[in-house]
Amino acid sequence: MITLTRLDRTRFAVNPDLIERVHEAPDTTLHMVDGRVYNVEESLDELIARIVAYRARVLAEAAALTAANGV
Repeated sequence: MITLTRLDRTRFAVNPDLIERVHEAPDTTLHMVDGRVYNVEESLDELIARIVAYRARVLAEAAALTAANGV
């Protein structure tokens, strides 16, 4: 999950695997696969950076678990 900020400053977490597309003009709008739409304060570049960091954490944890189990 990544944490984002709505335009009213409330924070929420979203599963980045469920983001269908993102549009920035000027606010960043997330379109989810289930049809929901979220407007957030983070820029498109910041959103992409958070998704990349999330995926890196998932891969690092998977590698650590594999190493710990001797696989």
